[in-house]
Amino acid sequence: MTETVAVAVPRKGRPLEATLERFAAVGGPAAAALADDVSSTLRYEKAITKGNGSAESGVYERLAAHSEPHDGGPEYTLVRDDREGHPRRVVFDSAELAVDGARVRLVGREEPFRALRTHEFALGVDSADLVLEEVVQLRADGVAGLGDVNARIDPRDTDVRVATGLGDTVHHTLMARPETLPAGTSLDRSFVAEYEGPLCISPRYERLVRAVLGTETLDGVEFVYPDAGVDEEAAVAEAGLGVYLTVTGGTARDHGLVLGEHLFPSETVLLENEAEATGPTEELKRDLTRGVETAIGAGAD
Repeated sequence: MTETVAVAVPRKGRPLEATLERFAAVGGPAAAALADDVSSTLRYEKAITKGNGSAESGVYERLAAHSEPHDGGPEYTLVRDDREGHPRRVVFDSAELAVDGARVRLVGREEPFRALRTHEFALGVDSADLVLEEVVQLRADGVAGLGDVNARIDPRDTDVRVATGLGDTVHHTLMARPETLPAGTSLDRSFVAEYEGPLCISPRYERLVRAVLGTETLDGVEFVYPDAGVDEEAAVAEAGLGVYLTVTGGTARDHGLVLGEHLFPSETVLLENEAEATGPTEELKRDLTRGVETAIGAGAD
């Protein structure tokens, strides 16, 4: 019997949707139908949790109705959401599908990257941000993109490496008030290297920003953070300079900010624990990375 390859995946959100889209692209019509089913279900449940939708049945009844455990159909579970009142939210738990004739079981995890680090899985999917926040070494020079990440991972720290990005890219972007920039100056890493003063970021991204910009670039820079209840773009406008996630940058421009260099892609990535790799996991990795243009370095320098 062909070995079923287990892949740790996020339980909800953009990273899960990017994962499902990638499996749909390589798994054929059945995988595409599964991806559409799961994505639609979770969007519906998210709307209910956020108060943008309503349901006649309770959360436990919906959980049972959504789940189709027979023949490897999708299963769901409940977690406490962090919104006011901490409502229970339906999230992805598991499903089976076929890729190039091989059986694959997607297994939901709150933190897939950490599940790979503890050798529970050979393959998984998570945000590239988490890799920078946890294991990428801080050096004087910064990280320019996904291709630099593996070279910054100490092999004594973890066996996990980035195999490829899945293309759902938003960026950690430099942004500033126009008056912060001298005339004719580009808003990029070289500007930050000469800058002294406050740099507004989300507190959770402090280590990521240090890794991306490099410790030398941040000499003379003081991190400041948005106050509770204040939009990040508004806080950046008050500080004069900051780093925040952008898709189109429209909200930043609404606050009078100039957009600068895209520092690093906040992208969903396929991860591999090299110590747990087998023939079937390597074949699946090749299927998932085939045709993907992201260049990833192999190993630490």
